[in-house]
Amino acid sequence: MQEDSSTTALLRALRVTLHVGFAGLLLLGVLRVLLESRAGQAPPGGPLPVLGLAAVLALTYLAGTVAESRAATGRTGRDPRRLALPWLAAITLLWGALTLFSPDFSWVVFPLFFVYLVLLPRAAALPVVAGLTAVVVLAQYLHAGPGAFAPAMAVGPVVGAVSAVVAGRVYRALYREAERHRRTVRALESARWELARREREAGRAGERERLAREIHDTLAQGLSSIVLMSRAARDSLAARDEELTGRRLGVIEATAAQNLAEARRFVRDLGSPALDPGLPAALAELCAATAERARAAGGELECRFRAEGEPPVLGPEQSAVLLRAAQSCLANVAEHAGARTAVVTLAGWPDAVSLDVYDDGRGFDPARPPGRRDGGHGFGLTGLDARVRELGGGLTVESAPGGGTVVGVRLPLAPAAGRPAGRGRAR
Repeated sequence: MQEDSSTTALLRALRVTLHVGFAGLLLLGVLRVLLESRAGQAPPGGPLPVLGLAAVLALTYLAGTVAESRAATGRTGRDPRRLALPWLAAITLLWGALTLFSPDFSWVVFPLFFVYLVLLPRAAALPVVAGLTAVVVLAQYLHAGPGAFAPAMAVGPVVGAVSAVVAGRVYRALYREAERHRRTVRALESARWELARREREAGRAGERERLAREIHDTLAQGLSSIVLMSRAARDSLAARDEELTGRRLGVIEATAAQNLAEARRFVRDLGSPALDPGLPAALAELCAATAERARAAGGELECRFRAEGEPPVLGPEQSAVLLRAAQSCLANVAEHAGARTAVVTLAGWPDAVSLDVYDDGRGFDPARPPGRRDGGHGFGLTGLDARVRELGGGLTVESAPGGGTVVGVRLPLAPAAGRPAGRGRAR
């Protein structure tokens, strides 16, 4: 990014003024030589050598400034700094030769003072400026007529040299500030791109996590049910129980259809189709489907849904999390618990909504749940806990071997989504 600060603009104006000043003073010297030649006061050798030296000086100066400008704007890969000292020496020699022909060219050195102060170290630049100032004074003295040399001819060049040194110091200070500003801008650009890269990586990681949770809570659970039900259908088919086989195939077909609908909505990043009639109806349908799958698999699971308090007004994310929690918990009940009864309770509170999933199955040690031997929660509970925390809620698991299990989810309600105090159920 090309920055255009006030310091950069000021430096650009100073450089333009320097080049214009050099060209103007050189042109003035040439015009004076031409006028003096017409008046019969031509320099030794005539005006042609002077005009030739002036042209060579102008072209040499122009070549150096063009090379520096191209390098500064990145239009060339060559570094002109290695030729800076030879270029400066050539400029100085050409100027000195012109000054010998006419004192009018001596003033051209004042724009060059800035070049010396910028290109040379301070320890070398100041003696060079002092020496060239002495050359200017000497030229004025040599070209002045007898008794025509005045103190102003010496004071003027000295004052000009001092002013050039001060201006050169200011220019170098401004240049350093511009360089610091440029480095700061580049560092900020680098930090911005790094931040954008990390945000993209975090977004991809978050999306992968979201996909993993959604797949686990929907498609993976449905496919697991299909696998178990297909094995049960194979057993009933081997036993020639056509009625039971047909019922189990019907459960497989319904589960596959539900998973297909979930997958299509999932690809379009929409909510679960089960939530179309509302969360309570979706939970009641989930309990009925869980009991039907258990019966088709030869189990005796009774799954009931209860709603307590006034139905809460929930957002799409809250409804989706509660439905996924019920799906994950009931899938664990059907696969691991060996329970005869499961109850899903949705309760509304003045400032929160809670979902409890209870079963009277074999239970487990919460420190070592089934499916994992390393003492951590399974992916379902871990992913569910992360989703609940994202919405500012909490997840609790109460269980003991042989004592059943209760998984509780509690989500806070926004003030606009809640009800007046006293109308919900008090815990």
